[in-house]
Amino acid sequence: MISFRLGVEDLADTRFAISPIHEAVLSLRVLREPGLYALHVPWRRSVLGRLDAPGADLLMSLVGPDRCVPDFLTPRPASFAATFEDELAAVRRTPPDVVRRDVLAVYPRGGLPAVFQEITANEDEPVLALRDAICDRLHHYWQAAIKPTWPQMRLVLEADTTYRARQLAVGGARLLFADMHPNLRWQDGVLHIDKLIGRHHVAAAGRGLLLVPSIFSHRPAPPVSPDDPPLLAYPCRGVATLWAPTPAADATAVTSLLGAPRARLLHLLAEPLPTVEIARRLTVTPSAVSQHLKVLHATGLITRARDGRHVLYRRSPLGDQLAGQSVNQ
Repeated sequence: MISFRLGVEDLADTRFAISPIHEAVLSLRVLREPGLYALHVPWRRSVLGRLDAPGADLLMSLVGPDRCVPDFLTPRPASFAATFEDELAAVRRTPPDVVRRDVLAVYPRGGLPAVFQEITANEDEPVLALRDAICDRLHHYWQAAIKPTWPQMRLVLEADTTYRARQLAVGGARLLFADMHPNLRWQDGVLHIDKLIGRHHVAAAGRGLLLVPSIFSHRPAPPVSPDDPPLLAYPCRGVATLWAPTPAADATAVTSLLGAPRARLLHLLAEPLPTVEIARRLTVTPSAVSQHLKVLHATGLITRARDGRHVLYRRSPLGDQLAGQSVNQ
C-alpha cells in the first residue's frame, strides 16, 4: 500500500493534467496482455498491423512481469494538456542514472531482457543510447497507434476532469475519491492506494497532488519512488464508449431536428449543385432554396464554392455525419 498525506494547502493545490505520453506508454500493456484489458481489444486489433516488429519488441520489453513500466517514460505533466512532443523532449533529457534505476526497477526479481543488459555496467554511454532508441521508437509508436485517435481520447479524458472537478467542488476530497476506484480510500487526510507492490508513505508537504486520468490504466498508479511529488494516474470514466461503433443516423431524427425542407436539401447535396438546379429538383422557388442554404451554411452543414457564374453547394463532413452518409459518397 502507498499513501499520500495531504494537508489543507495540498488539497488547495490538487490539479488535473492530461498526458499523451502517459497514454502511449501505458497502452503498451494492452498490447502485451490483451486479456486483462478487454475494453481495448478493438483498438489493439486496429493498430497491430501498423507496428514494425523491431520497434515493437523494444517497447514491449519496457513492460515488466508485474506490468510496471519505467517511471522516467511518464514524466510529471508540466501543464494541463502538454503536447506529446514536449513530453517526449522531457524524457530525452532524463539523466542516465535515472534511466538505469527505473529500468532495473521494472525487473526487481531479475530476468532482464537482452536489450537492457548493457545498462548494468557503470557506463553512461550505453544507457544514453538506450534512452534515445526508446524515445525514437516511442515517437513512431505514437504516430501509428495513438495519434490517429487522440482527439477522441482527449475528449473522454477532458470529460472525466470536468466531472472530477465538480465532485471536488461539491463534496471535497471525500467525494472526489469516493468513486474514482475501489483501491482508493480517503481517511483522516490520507489518501490510501491499496493493492500495490510498493509500500511507503509520502507527505505531500505543500507539493500538492496531481491527478492524471488515463484511458489505458486499469488501476490507480502513483510514482514508484517515494521521493517524487504526489501524482496519481487513475482509470478515467467513459472508456467503454470510446471504441463503440458510431450508431447509424436516423433519417426521421434529422427531419425532426432540421425540418422536412432542410432535411431533404441536406440529403440532396451529396453532390455539388447550384441553387437553380436544387430548386428545380425540389420544385420550389430559388429564393426559398436560398433561405434554407443560408441557414445550413451558417451551421456548418454545407460548404459552398464558386464555379464560373454559379455557386455550388455540397454537404460538409459534419453534414455527411448528420445525414448518415459516408464521406466518400
